[in-house]
Amino acid sequence: MAKAAKAKAVKKISKAASVKASSSKKAATSVKGTVKSGKSAVTLGAENKKAVKTPAKAEKAPRQKTAPKAVETMEVVVEKKVEKLDFVAGDFVVYPAHGVGQVEGVEEQTIAGLSITLYTICFEKDRMRLKLPVTKVKASGLRKLSSKDRLKDALSTLQGRSQVRRIMWSRRAQEYEAKINSGDPVSIAEVLRDLKKADDQGEQSYSERQIYQAALARLAREVAAIEKIDEKKAAEKLEAVLGNVA
Repeated sequence: MAKAAKAKAVKKISKAASVKASSSKKAATSVKGTVKSGKSAVTLGAENKKAVKTPAKAEKAPRQKTAPKAVETMEVVVEKKVEKLDFVAGDFVVYPAHGVGQVEGVEEQTIAGLSITLYTICFEKDRMRLKLPVTKVKASGLRKLSSKDRLKDALSTLQGRSQVRRIMWSRRAQEYEAKINSGDPVSIAEVLRDLKKADDQGEQSYSERQIYQAALARLAREVAAIEKIDEKKAAEKLEAVLGNVA
């Protein structure tokens, strides 16, 4: 009897253990299912969240193709203005303030970013060299040697009568100097004519002699260049004409 009771107790314990194991297995299966189910829920939630946050892109209207704009191209050609040259190297010219000079050449210089054409003129008598822009020739009074007809007019002036104005010498001296610096051979001849005194008129004053010599040298240089003779001979020729005046 005791043996039967013991066997019954062992059977009861085994059944209880079996029930407990079954419960544990069911619980584990339930948890696994829950976890699996939860993963699906989380995944689904993430997909839904993504779907909510990323709205469907609106369909863009097709862009209309526009005709390409015509590009106008204009070729700009900058031409350097060709400056007319009145003189070349070797020419004799007359610059009013300095008299007869000789063109040594034509050169280009860049001044303040601009290209300028210059005449280089040598005045050997004054030991001076002048550079004059081509564009300033007319304003400066630079000219060619006088024509033979103009030279004849100057010689005819020398043979005329003196026309001295009765004004103060200082005023007359200014007028004479202005005529000399004009570069006009006839005006220079007028100075020589008016300052040349006859033997019975006495000697020239120092200032008169100075102006007379300046006028004589200026006109003699041009006569020498025109007639291609020595300057000294040209001066003698002019004084000979003055000496023949009655």
